[in-house]
Amino acid sequence: MTTSETANPDREVLTYEKFGHVVREMAQTIVDDWQPDIILSVARGGFFLGGGLGYAIGLKAVSVLNVEFYTGINERLDEPVILAPTPSPAELGGMKVLVADDVADSGRTLKMVKDFLAPHAKEVRTAVLYEKPSTVIHPDYVWKYTDKWIDFPWSCLPTVVPSGSEEEAKPGH
Repeated sequence: MTTSETANPDREVLTYEKFGHVVREMAQTIVDDWQPDIILSVARGGFFLGGGLGYAIGLKAVSVLNVEFYTGINERLDEPVILAPTPSPAELGGMKVLVADDVADSGRTLKMVKDFLAPHAKEVRTAVLYEKPSTVIHPDYVWKYTDKWIDFPWSCLPTVVPSGSEEEAKPGH
């Protein structure tokens, strides 16, 4: 473990290096159990897991569904909202869809996406890196269970702002 991984016991810290190993581990678990036709990544946190799983299992059919729920650290909308552009659920008709996201925190985003796809897809399963005790849905594939705040390597640093700008940088989450 690196110093950054042990620095704050109240946080889960996932590094890019560890993420690479986790994706391979999850991919093996998934293909030993089931073979999806397409991976639908919930943007933005699910980009990384969905893309990584696609490469690991040799599946090029990877798509994205843009959902907004979190607006900041511990700040969220009342309900998750699907943003444009939206893949047509009819295009997924008869397909086995794996929905990938970074975390099932409240689980409301995953539940909304699963409900959105269910009438059209042959089967919908979910995969997340982390599941929290507060979730309303229990994903089919979970790497780790936690009740801590999670620092993902893609969202723990502030957003990049123009050099010399007085614009405030915010965490990328």
